[in-house]
Amino acid sequence: MLKTKAIPSAQSNVRYNNKKLHRDNINGWLFASPWILGLVVFFGAPLISSLYFSLTTYSILQPGEFVGFQNYTQLMSDSVFWVSVNNTLYFVIFFVPLSILIGVALAMLLNMKVKGMSVYRTVFFLPTLVPAVAMAVLWMWLLNPGFGLVNGILDSIGIQGPAWLGSETWSKPSLIMMSLWGIGQSVVIYLAGLNDISPDYYEAADMDGATWFSKMRSVTLPLLTPVIFYNLVMGVINAFQQFTLPYTLTNGQGSPADSMKFYVMYLYDNGFKFFKMGYASAMAWILFLIVLVLTAIIFGTSKKWVHYQGE
Repeated sequence: MLKTKAIPSAQSNVRYNNKKLHRDNINGWLFASPWILGLVVFFGAPLISSLYFSLTTYSILQPGEFVGFQNYTQLMSDSVFWVSVNNTLYFVIFFVPLSILIGVALAMLLNMKVKGMSVYRTVFFLPTLVPAVAMAVLWMWLLNPGFGLVNGILDSIGIQGPAWLGSETWSKPSLIMMSLWGIGQSVVIYLAGLNDISPDYYEAADMDGATWFSKMRSVTLPLLTPVIFYNLVMGVINAFQQFTLPYTLTNGQGSPADSMKFYVMYLYDNGFKFFKMGYASAMAWILFLIVLVLTAIIFGTSKKWVHYQGE
Protein backbone atom coordinates (compact mmCIF):
# COMPACT_ATOMS: atom_id res chain seq x y z
CA MET A 1 0.00 0.00 0.00
CA LEU A 2 1.36 3.39 -0.99
CA LYS A 3 1.78 5.91 1.79
CA THR A 4 0.50 9.37 0.98
CA LYS A 5 1.91 12.50 2.60
CA ALA A 6 -0.60 14.20 4.85
CA ILE A 7 -1.63 17.60 3.57
CA PRO A 8 -2.19 20.07 6.41
CA SER A 9 -5.72 21.31 6.56
CA ALA A 10 -6.69 24.96 6.38
CA GLN A 11 -7.76 24.85 10.03
CA SER A 12 -4.36 23.62 11.20
CA ASN A 13 -2.65 26.36 9.15
CA VAL A 14 -4.80 28.97 10.85
CA ARG A 15 -3.93 27.58 14.29
CA TYR A 16 -0.22 27.60 13.42
CA ASN A 17 -0.37 31.17 12.14
CA ASN A 18 -2.28 32.31 15.22
CA LYS A 19 0.30 30.71 17.53
CA LYS A 20 3.16 32.29 15.58
CA LEU A 21 1.46 35.70 15.67
CA HIS A 22 0.85 35.35 19.42
CA ARG A 23 4.49 34.35 20.00
CA ASP A 24 5.74 37.26 17.88
CA ASN A 25 3.54 39.69 19.82
CA ILE A 26 4.91 38.43 23.14
CA ASN A 27 8.50 38.74 21.89
CA GLY A 28 7.80 42.23 20.61
CA TRP A 29 6.39 43.38 23.95
CA LEU A 30 9.36 41.82 25.77
CA PHE A 31 11.86 43.65 23.59
CA ALA A 32 9.96 46.93 24.01
CA SER A 33 9.38 46.52 27.74
CA PRO A 34 12.59 48.31 28.93
CA TRP A 35 11.64 51.42 26.93
CA ILE A 36 7.98 51.22 27.99
CA LEU A 37 9.01 50.80 31.64
CA GLY A 38 11.34 53.78 31.39
CA LEU A 39 8.60 55.85 29.77
CA VAL A 40 6.12 55.03 32.54
CA VAL A 41 8.56 55.48 35.43
CA PHE A 42 10.57 58.48 34.26
CA PHE A 43 7.94 60.33 32.20
CA GLY A 44 4.41 59.12 32.86
CA ALA A 45 4.59 59.06 36.68
CA PRO A 46 6.23 62.51 37.00
CA LEU A 47 3.71 63.90 34.50
CA ILE A 48 0.72 62.73 36.55
CA SER A 49 2.42 63.81 39.78
CA SER A 50 3.03 67.32 38.44
CA LEU A 51 -0.64 67.61 37.50
CA TYR A 52 -1.60 66.75 41.08
CA PHE A 53 1.06 69.03 42.58
CA SER A 54 -0.23 71.93 40.46
CA LEU A 55 -3.41 71.72 42.52
CA THR A 56 -1.56 71.85 45.85
CA THR A 57 0.83 74.03 47.85
CA TYR A 58 3.57 71.38 47.61
CA SER A 59 7.00 72.87 48.43
CA ILE A 60 9.37 69.84 48.17
CA LEU A 61 10.20 70.18 51.88
CA GLN A 62 6.72 69.31 53.11
CA PRO A 63 3.50 67.77 51.73
CA GLY A 64 1.21 70.24 50.04
CA GLU A 65 -2.34 71.16 50.86
CA PHE A 66 -4.93 70.70 48.12
CA VAL A 67 -6.05 74.14 46.91
CA GLY A 68 -7.72 73.32 43.59
CA PHE A 69 -7.08 75.86 40.84
CA GLN A 70 -5.71 78.52 43.18
CA ASN A 71 -2.21 78.35 41.66
CA TYR A 72 -3.62 78.91 38.18
CA THR A 73 -5.77 81.87 39.22
CA GLN A 74 -2.85 83.37 41.13
CA LEU A 75 -0.67 83.15 38.02
CA MET A 76 -3.18 85.25 36.10
CA SER A 77 -2.50 88.16 38.48
CA ASP A 78 1.26 87.61 38.72
CA SER A 79 3.00 90.50 36.92
CA VAL A 80 6.35 88.65 36.64
CA PHE A 81 4.55 85.70 35.07
CA TRP A 82 3.20 87.94 32.30
CA VAL A 83 6.61 89.53 31.81
CA SER A 84 8.09 86.07 31.29
CA VAL A 85 5.29 85.17 28.87
CA ASN A 86 5.89 88.34 26.82
CA ASN A 87 9.66 87.79 26.73
CA THR A 88 9.22 84.18 25.61
CA LEU A 89 6.66 85.07 22.94
CA TYR A 90 9.00 87.81 21.64
CA PHE A 91 11.77 85.25 21.29
CA VAL A 92 9.53 82.65 19.61
CA ILE A 93 7.97 85.13 17.16
CA PHE A 94 11.31 86.45 15.92
CA PHE A 95 13.68 83.52 16.37
CA VAL A 96 11.65 80.71 14.79
CA PRO A 97 10.94 82.44 11.42
CA LEU A 98 14.49 83.81 11.24
CA SER A 99 15.97 80.39 11.98
CA ILE A 100 13.93 78.86 9.16
CA LEU A 101 14.74 81.64 6.68
CA ILE A 102 18.47 81.72 7.45
CA GLY A 103 18.68 77.92 7.76
CA VAL A 104 17.14 77.34 4.32
CA ALA A 105 19.33 80.05 2.75
CA LEU A 106 22.51 78.58 4.26
CA ALA A 107 21.52 75.06 3.22
CA MET A 108 21.04 76.21 -0.37
CA LEU A 109 24.45 77.90 -0.34
CA LEU A 110 26.11 74.85 1.20
CA ASN A 111 24.43 72.60 -1.38
CA MET A 112 26.25 74.28 -4.26
CA LYS A 113 28.90 72.34 -6.16
CA VAL A 114 31.94 74.33 -5.03
CA LYS A 115 35.44 73.10 -4.28
CA GLY A 116 36.03 72.66 -0.55
CA MET A 117 32.33 72.68 0.30
CA SER A 118 32.85 70.03 3.00
CA VAL A 119 35.06 72.51 4.86
CA TYR A 120 32.37 75.21 4.72
CA ARG A 121 29.74 72.76 5.95
CA THR A 122 31.96 71.80 8.87
CA VAL A 123 32.55 75.45 9.78
CA PHE A 124 28.83 76.20 9.89
CA PHE A 125 28.10 73.07 11.93
CA LEU A 126 30.87 73.59 14.52
CA PRO A 127 28.92 76.12 16.68
CA THR A 128 26.35 73.44 17.49
CA LEU A 129 29.10 71.46 19.25
CA VAL A 130 29.88 74.32 21.63
CA PRO A 131 28.15 73.85 25.03
CA ALA A 132 25.49 76.47 25.75
CA VAL A 133 27.32 77.82 28.80
CA ALA A 134 30.56 78.21 26.84
CA MET A 135 28.61 79.93 24.06
CA ALA A 136 27.12 82.37 26.57
CA VAL A 137 30.55 83.23 28.00
CA LEU A 138 31.95 83.74 24.49
CA TRP A 139 29.13 86.08 23.47
CA MET A 140 29.36 88.00 26.75
CA TRP A 141 32.89 88.92 25.68
CA LEU A 142 31.96 89.63 22.06
CA LEU A 143 29.05 91.90 23.05
CA ASN A 144 30.76 93.68 25.93
CA PRO A 145 29.96 97.40 25.37
CA GLY A 146 33.39 98.51 26.56
CA PHE A 147 35.94 96.17 24.96
CA GLY A 148 33.83 93.70 22.96
CA LEU A 149 34.80 92.73 19.44
CA VAL A 150 31.40 93.64 17.95
CA ASN A 151 31.37 97.21 19.26
CA GLY A 152 35.05 97.50 18.35
CA ILE A 153 34.23 96.73 14.70
CA LEU A 154 31.29 99.15 14.77
CA ASP A 155 33.49 101.90 16.25
CA SER A 156 36.02 101.41 13.46
CA ILE A 157 33.37 102.36 10.89
CA GLY A 158 32.01 105.28 12.90
CA ILE A 159 29.00 103.58 14.53
CA GLN A 160 28.51 103.67 18.29
CA GLY A 161 27.39 100.22 19.36
CA PRO A 162 24.61 99.70 21.94
CA ALA A 163 25.02 98.19 25.37
CA TRP A 164 23.66 94.89 23.99
CA LEU A 165 23.10 92.59 26.98
CA GLY A 166 23.10 95.57 29.34
CA SER A 167 20.27 97.28 27.48
CA GLU A 168 16.61 96.50 28.02
CA THR A 169 15.98 97.22 24.32
CA TRP A 170 18.83 95.15 22.89
CA SER A 171 19.02 92.22 25.31
CA LYS A 172 16.48 89.97 23.55
CA PRO A 173 17.76 90.78 20.02
CA SER A 174 21.23 89.88 21.32
CA LEU A 175 19.91 86.54 22.56
CA ILE A 176 18.24 85.87 19.20
CA MET A 177 21.53 86.63 17.43
CA MET A 178 23.39 84.20 19.69
CA SER A 179 20.79 81.47 19.12
CA LEU A 180 20.96 81.94 15.34
CA TRP A 181 24.71 81.36 15.54
CA GLY A 182 23.98 77.78 16.53
CA ILE A 183 21.44 76.70 13.88
CA GLY A 184 23.91 74.37 12.17
CA GLN A 185 21.93 71.30 13.18
CA SER A 186 18.80 72.47 11.36
CA VAL A 187 20.97 73.43 8.37
CA VAL A 188 22.17 69.81 8.17
CA ILE A 189 18.54 68.65 8.14
CA TYR A 190 17.71 71.12 5.36
CA LEU A 191 20.73 69.84 3.42
CA ALA A 192 19.43 66.28 3.74
CA GLY A 193 16.04 67.47 2.48
CA LEU A 194 17.61 69.21 -0.51
CA ASN A 195 19.61 66.11 -1.44
CA ASP A 196 16.44 64.01 -1.17
CA ILE A 197 14.70 65.99 -3.94
CA SER A 198 14.73 63.93 -7.13
CA PRO A 199 16.83 65.45 -9.98
CA ASP A 200 13.99 64.57 -12.36
CA TYR A 201 12.03 67.60 -11.17
CA TYR A 202 14.91 69.93 -12.04
CA GLU A 203 15.43 68.24 -15.42
CA ALA A 204 11.77 68.75 -16.25
CA ALA A 205 12.02 72.39 -15.14
CA ASP A 206 15.11 72.91 -17.34
CA MET A 207 13.26 71.47 -20.33
CA ASP A 208 10.52 74.05 -19.72
CA GLY A 209 13.11 76.83 -19.65
CA ALA A 210 12.72 77.63 -15.95
CA THR A 211 15.10 80.10 -14.36
CA TRP A 212 16.95 79.51 -11.08
CA PHE A 213 14.38 81.59 -9.21
CA SER A 214 11.49 79.71 -10.82
CA LYS A 215 13.00 76.34 -9.88
CA MET A 216 13.53 77.49 -6.32
CA ARG A 217 9.95 78.80 -6.04
CA SER A 218 8.19 75.94 -7.84
CA VAL A 219 10.41 72.94 -7.09
CA THR A 220 12.89 73.41 -4.24
CA LEU A 221 10.80 75.21 -1.63
CA PRO A 222 7.57 73.18 -2.14
CA LEU A 223 9.45 69.87 -1.90
CA LEU A 224 11.43 71.14 1.09
CA THR A 225 8.26 71.94 3.05
CA PRO A 226 8.21 68.56 4.92
CA VAL A 227 11.62 69.43 6.37
CA ILE A 228 10.54 73.00 7.07
CA PHE A 229 7.46 71.60 8.80
CA TYR A 230 9.60 69.38 11.05
CA ASN A 231 12.01 72.20 11.95
CA LEU A 232 9.08 74.55 12.57
CA VAL A 233 7.51 72.20 15.11
CA MET A 234 10.81 71.47 16.84
CA GLY A 235 11.80 75.15 16.74
CA VAL A 236 8.58 76.26 18.44
CA ILE A 237 8.90 73.60 21.15
CA ASN A 238 12.56 74.41 21.84
CA ALA A 239 12.06 78.19 21.72
CA PHE A 240 9.39 78.06 24.42
CA GLN A 241 11.89 76.18 26.62
CA GLN A 242 14.67 78.76 26.31
CA PHE A 243 16.64 78.63 29.56
CA THR A 244 20.39 77.98 29.54
CA LEU A 245 21.58 81.02 27.56
CA PRO A 246 19.53 83.72 29.34
CA TYR A 247 20.13 82.09 32.72
CA THR A 248 23.91 82.03 32.19
CA LEU A 249 24.05 85.52 30.66
CA THR A 250 22.16 87.11 33.56
CA ASN A 251 23.34 84.81 36.37
CA GLY A 252 19.73 83.74 36.81
CA GLN A 253 18.48 87.29 37.44
CA GLY A 254 16.82 87.98 34.08
CA SER A 255 18.23 91.51 34.07
CA PRO A 256 18.19 94.23 32.86
CA ALA A 257 14.69 95.10 34.16
CA ASP A 258 13.49 91.48 33.71
CA SER A 259 13.93 91.81 29.95
CA MET A 260 15.66 88.40 29.97
CA LYS A 261 13.27 86.75 32.41
CA PHE A 262 12.00 83.86 30.29
CA TYR A 263 9.14 81.51 31.12
CA VAL A 264 11.22 78.48 32.08
CA MET A 265 13.55 80.68 34.13
CA TYR A 266 10.63 81.93 36.20
CA LEU A 267 9.33 78.37 36.48
CA TYR A 268 12.75 77.28 37.76
CA ASP A 269 12.85 80.15 40.26
CA ASN A 270 9.47 79.21 41.72
CA GLY A 271 10.30 75.53 41.94
CA PHE A 272 13.90 75.51 43.15
CA LYS A 273 14.55 78.97 44.59
CA PHE A 274 11.26 79.82 46.27
CA PHE A 275 10.29 76.14 46.82
CA LYS A 276 6.81 76.77 45.39
CA MET A 277 6.72 73.50 43.46
CA GLY A 278 2.93 73.49 43.19
CA TYR A 279 3.06 76.96 41.63
CA ALA A 280 5.86 75.85 39.28
CA SER A 281 3.90 72.73 38.30
CA ALA A 282 0.94 74.92 37.35
CA MET A 283 3.29 76.98 35.16
CA ALA A 284 4.59 73.79 33.55
CA TRP A 285 1.09 72.65 32.65
CA ILE A 286 0.19 76.05 31.19
CA LEU A 287 3.35 75.88 29.05
CA PHE A 288 2.44 72.34 27.99
CA LEU A 289 -1.04 73.45 26.91
CA ILE A 290 0.33 76.47 24.99
CA VAL A 291 2.84 74.33 23.09
CA LEU A 292 0.21 71.62 22.51
CA VAL A 293 -2.26 74.11 21.00
CA LEU A 294 0.38 75.73 18.77
CA THR A 295 1.65 72.34 17.61
CA ALA A 296 -1.92 71.22 16.86
CA ILE A 297 -2.47 74.40 14.81
CA ILE A 298 0.74 73.77 12.83
CA PHE A 299 -0.29 70.17 12.16
CA GLY A 300 -3.83 71.26 11.24
CA THR A 301 -2.62 73.80 8.68
CA SER A 302 0.16 71.58 7.28
CA LYS A 303 -2.15 70.01 4.69
CA LYS A 304 -2.41 73.39 2.98
CA TRP A 305 1.30 74.13 2.62
CA VAL A 306 3.30 70.91 3.10
CA HIS A 307 3.91 69.05 -0.17
CA TYR A 308 5.45 65.61 -0.54
CA GLN A 309 7.20 64.16 -3.58
CA GLY A 310 4.90 62.09 -5.75
CA GLU A 311 1.73 63.89 -4.72
